[in-house]
Amino acid sequence: MNKLRVLVADDHEVVRAGVRSILKSQPDCEICAEAVTGHQAVTLAEQLKPDVVILDISMPELNGLEAARQILRDVPGVQVLILSMHESEDLVEEILDMGAHGYILKSDAGRELAAAMQALRRREPYFTSHVAHIALRAHLNKRHSGRAQPSLDGTLTPREHEVLQLLAEGRSNKEVASTLEISVMTVETHRANIMNKLGAHSIADLVHYAVRNKIITP
Repeated sequence: MNKLRVLVADDHEVVRAGVRSILKSQPDCEICAEAVTGHQAVTLAEQLKPDVVILDISMPELNGLEAARQILRDVPGVQVLILSMHESEDLVEEILDMGAHGYILKSDAGRELAAAMQALRRREPYFTSHVAHIALRAHLNKRHSGRAQPSLDGTLTPREHEVLQLLAEGRSNKEVASTLEISVMTVETHRANIMNKLGAHSIADLVHYAVRNKIITP
């Protein structure tokens, strides 16, 4: 039986070490790479084509939500398992809508991660009971409200999301250009488009938007 090849993406070494320890106890799993930024996670996933990507939401350079969207779009057959400390209804709903295959709270990882990997090996989704309860509550709230909630990110393109996060993290146009391997002029164009779409007038406005929509964490 082929081993499940896993890419672990989290910017905290202690979390990666914990995941590493749990997966080493699973004889049918192996870690093929580790990433410390969302951008690196996307690049490694595209290069290595792992079976599973374990992905944190709060990642530098590119948040986990946008990284997950790009990975699911560009790597056929990959399964994305979100591992996060966040548990809001909006966030769980967003993750379900994007097509992630599982969601585990970091506080549950020690008890749940091994079972999640076995479910993903069978290509079955895995959500802890607490996350499933949040998802159900969000669904019921939406039904009672009589209308769907707007997506937090439907306004911006994937590249604009990348530029927005880097700018909100305090990067200069030149640093953004270097990270994304594009020209400074292209960054300036994206920045102008982002500010126009969001009705923003300053970097402070972009930071407020990014924090409010969980693109970055303060």
